[in-house]
Amino acid sequence: MMDTQNEGGGGDHSWGCLRNLVRRKHIDSSNGKAETHHHQQLAKALTFPHLIAIGVGSTIGAGVYILVGTVAREHSGPALAFSFLIAGISAALSAFCYAELSSRFPSAGSAYHYSYICIGEGVAWLIGWALILEYTIGGSTVARGISPNLALIFGGEDCLPTVLARHQIPGLDIVVDPCAAVLVFIVTGLLCLGVKESTFVQGIVTTANVFVMLFFIITGTYLCFKTGWTGYKLPSGYFPYGVNGMLTGSATVFFAYIGFDSVASMAEEVKSPQRDLPLGIGLSLLLCCLLYMMVSIVIVGLVPYYAMDPDTPISSAFASHGLQWAAYLITLGAVMALCSALIGSILPQPRILMAMARDGLLPSFFSDVNQRTQVPVKGTITTGFCAAILAFFMDVSQLAGMVSVGTLVAFTMVAVSVLILRYVPPDEVPLPSSLQERICSLPFQCYEENLSSHVGTSISSSKQPLLCKTDASVVEKQEAQGGWVLNKETRRKFAGWSIMLTCIGNFLLSYAASSLRFPGILRYSLCGIGGCLLLVGLIILSCVDQDDARHNFGHSGGFICPFVPLLPIVCILINMYLLVNLGAGTWARVSVWLFIGVLVYLFYGRRHSSLVDAVYVSTSHVGEIRRDSEHSLA
Repeated sequence: MMDTQNEGGGGDHSWGCLRNLVRRKHIDSSNGKAETHHHQQLAKALTFPHLIAIGVGSTIGAGVYILVGTVAREHSGPALAFSFLIAGISAALSAFCYAELSSRFPSAGSAYHYSYICIGEGVAWLIGWALILEYTIGGSTVARGISPNLALIFGGEDCLPTVLARHQIPGLDIVVDPCAAVLVFIVTGLLCLGVKESTFVQGIVTTANVFVMLFFIITGTYLCFKTGWTGYKLPSGYFPYGVNGMLTGSATVFFAYIGFDSVASMAEEVKSPQRDLPLGIGLSLLLCCLLYMMVSIVIVGLVPYYAMDPDTPISSAFASHGLQWAAYLITLGAVMALCSALIGSILPQPRILMAMARDGLLPSFFSDVNQRTQVPVKGTITTGFCAAILAFFMDVSQLAGMVSVGTLVAFTMVAVSVLILRYVPPDEVPLPSSLQERICSLPFQCYEENLSSHVGTSISSSKQPLLCKTDASVVEKQEAQGGWVLNKETRRKFAGWSIMLTCIGNFLLSYAASSLRFPGILRYSLCGIGGCLLLVGLIILSCVDQDDARHNFGHSGGFICPFVPLLPIVCILINMYLLVNLGAGTWARVSVWLFIGVLVYLFYGRRHSSLVDAVYVSTSHVGEIRRDSEHSLA
């Protein structure tokens, strides 16, 4: 009938540790309707324009003012706009997955929250821990980049006030940046005032940056028509580095689209999440892609790709046409972009910390919500203090690659969560242990399925045929549908193993394609094995029906991700390929952080999880249990 998470001795203890990693929370426990009703909710203050400000402001940083020159010179050439288009399409695959899950599970936590519901506590913890690293280092990196650009506006590196200028500590190879720390503290104070106020400010700053980009696009287009688009009239053609160079450029500029996931982390504070979250994610990404492509088209038309300045391509392009004054405007736009990105980097992390603390994986200190501003003030101050310390003392540019690991792993797990939600949604849900006696006393009349395949809980062990039909327990071909009838348990097994096969195939294919030092036979063998596993998993998932329970899992009426299972599988492949290519040094540093996270989970999170004493029952019985409980309380 039910099962709890109590652990026995010997072998039971080992299985208990495994149960901890795969136990999943119920959606009601994440939106405050049941188990977590004692947690104060965040303010429902955000609308569609706020989400656009968050998405565009978090995505468009100062990188576009620098990245276009480097990618055009080294990889794409005149095909720079195609690189941004391909990267935008790749990012859109993840955006589709985020749009469905955020509208279905509108609560704080983003990828951590979705992974906890669909995959399990172990993966969710690693995702949350990686996101903490991503947002902290990301905010520090952005803050360190503001002071040099701010100094250029005042006339040069030595023109900032002494109290804000960078200084090297005598005897130490450390350059402190007071300006970066002050900016982080200012943003932290702004975020503590309230989410509506901070988003309004971010919207103003983002608008100023967009106007600077539009100024460049309009003015640059006029100059291009005046000069005849000289950058495109080259003997080398549009693809001087070939199609491979253009694709390499796409992989580089892909990270310029990171930031739309910040919209998903604000889900709990959106007034109409089913409508506004998908629109906010999708339109933010579309606007960024259009701006990137238009800037790319104009910059290549102004200056031949080989003559671009890799550090200041846009300012140098204007200077080459006699518009020296425009350099100050471009620098101002870069400062605005960085300030908006700084807000977007610090804003989501307190929500991640709050979600993890609500689930008991972190101390309850981080789950406190200020009654007046209705924001997690304690988590915001902690985040700001850590980011300010890093920005003040450390040159975190070498750690910037670690930001990409957290983002790409989160993108991968969100795509996997979509597959799990569609084909094998959780068939058991946790309820408080206080309901155990009531659960045992209820006279269930329902047919109880065999759920022993779900590690950690079991409701019944009755045997069922693997293949069944309405009036027989053997395989029988249906004339009307022209297919085989699988019972629910067998279909879930097929789908679950197929999802695992696609993930393994994606990894093998990505690793083999990136390992150029491997012998040719080994590379091609791994590619073949990975491709076969991927193809088999895709075919099975395409033939197997999606689970009907998905319609009742989470909020209904929101966005539905199209082209499942193909879209999530391609999304996983792209993200895994980018992860493999991040470099050994980045993975070594990330491994240290993840190892610390494992220790924290083992010694704190595992023992304090809200699911430690949970009682697991079938989803078909939850409604009856809740109705009976509410009737008794009444």
